[in-house]
Amino acid sequence: MPATIQSMLTPERAQAMRAAGLWDERTVLDDFDRLLAMTPDRLAIVDHNSMTGQASRLTYGELGRRVERIAAGLVALGVGQGDVVSWQLPNWWEFAALHLAAMRIGAISNPLMPIFRERELRFMLKLSGAKVLVMPRSFRGFDHAGMARGMRADLPDLAHVLVVGGEGAEAFEALHDGRRPHDAAAAAALFAQRRPASDDVIEVLYTSGTTGEPKGVMHSSNTLISNLVPYIRRLGLSGDDVVLMASPLAHQTGFLYGVVMPVLLGAPVILQDIWNAGRAADNIKAEGVTFTMASTPFLADLTAVAEERRPDLASLRIFLSAGAPIPSAVARRATDNLGATIVSAWGMTENGAATTTLLDDPPARACETDGRAMEGIELRVVDDAGQVLPAGAEGRLHLRGCSNFLGYLKRPELYGVDADGWFDTGDLARMDAEGYIRITGRTKDVIIRGGENVPVVEVEGLIYQHPAVAEVAVVGMPDARLGERACAFVVPRPGAALTLAELVAFLETHKLTRNYLPERLEVVDAMPRTPSGKIQKFRLRDMAREAGG
Repeated sequence: MPATIQSMLTPERAQAMRAAGLWDERTVLDDFDRLLAMTPDRLAIVDHNSMTGQASRLTYGELGRRVERIAAGLVALGVGQGDVVSWQLPNWWEFAALHLAAMRIGAISNPLMPIFRERELRFMLKLSGAKVLVMPRSFRGFDHAGMARGMRADLPDLAHVLVVGGEGAEAFEALHDGRRPHDAAAAAALFAQRRPASDDVIEVLYTSGTTGEPKGVMHSSNTLISNLVPYIRRLGLSGDDVVLMASPLAHQTGFLYGVVMPVLLGAPVILQDIWNAGRAADNIKAEGVTFTMASTPFLADLTAVAEERRPDLASLRIFLSAGAPIPSAVARRATDNLGATIVSAWGMTENGAATTTLLDDPPARACETDGRAMEGIELRVVDDAGQVLPAGAEGRLHLRGCSNFLGYLKRPELYGVDADGWFDTGDLARMDAEGYIRITGRTKDVIIRGGENVPVVEVEGLIYQHPAVAEVAVVGMPDARLGERACAFVVPRPGAALTLAELVAFLETHKLTRNYLPERLEVVDAMPRTPSGKIQKFRLRDMAREAGG
């Protein structure tokens, strides 16, 4: 593996995890190869490409053949073992195939959210040193291929841009549609030689934080699979289930539970590339979906559809909701109308779903708590001095366990794990006597909008560049559907004026991701401050709440 991709895994942690039976030598390729050998005709993926209007239904055998050709094609493009392959794709079959193909050749998967634009992508691709980038020709009216071409000059490591739905040399389809010569025997020998070990870094997924720059979270097969095994066991999932994944596959939610987990189960996954609750209900009815996982707004939207179409959702057994607490009214309506068990969960890109409620918990648990720790995960709530607090007390939430990540790409100083293996999650929480937690706030300065982290420091830094702005602070304001939206408080320069439309237009010229744009502007004469001069964001959050009615 290249020296630039170095994890923070210590021999002591690896030995402890193996001794506890939480890690082994398993990778997703072991499960994928078993399916190819035993049940190649079993349905693997159904997707609906909203850009072309076409649907794909792939068996595991068909998927396996495409994966093999894509893997061989990446090698022909010069992708080596330990190199990074990046892709910015919606929930299409190509996404899952690319991960499995990267695994085949010992490359590292780096999915990128479709909402990212030039500003974020330049940083992410440069940091990872990606050799290949795969993009859609367009998605939701945006020219992704054109954006990628425009960034090439700033990315010296990026040797190839491939386009799904492209033409000529840049067409991604040329990797798998039979146009390239393919020696299956030679490919198999190469795949065996490059097969990754279970401790190798296989995934880099960017998350927004408090530093103003995205952080590349690194995971191995061991950290990912050790999350999935107890998750599957706790929820009683099996190969008889049908998974619907409408959360973006480039989120850890979509990646872990919509790409990797179906292979471990040997179950089909139904992919939805644009969220629409009516379309989700259509998919549930047509495919017999039994399980889905998404953020709270998805639950609220699907519940509204279920009030009119409950028979169409009869197959749905479990809806696991994470990303924000479930309002009690939403949980009650969902329980009454969906007919599914509502499971509440909490997790991070750094560790996957770390807590869930249990299937046999009283329904109220799902709206009163964020669940209890998964097998292999330890949690504690501590004060600022690191002392463990009694049940019911609010403090900093620390996590230690099998699925915790292996560090941030090329930024070891940000790892945040102490000598005893405890990771400071940046969240505030309470834990009851039975081990159930409730997330109560954040020590980190992040807004969570519909399950997507908004990097406050980065947004504030851009707003400060506006000539009318003297001071700025961005805070979250409550929103019934998305959880939070961003509100910018601005102190203008003397004689200057600023409107929300002007501010948004300015940020758009800096190619800021649309989901990060402030949705309210409050112009104030001065910021509330502590005696030491620090802006009191808790007071601004109160002001935003009041302004929002």
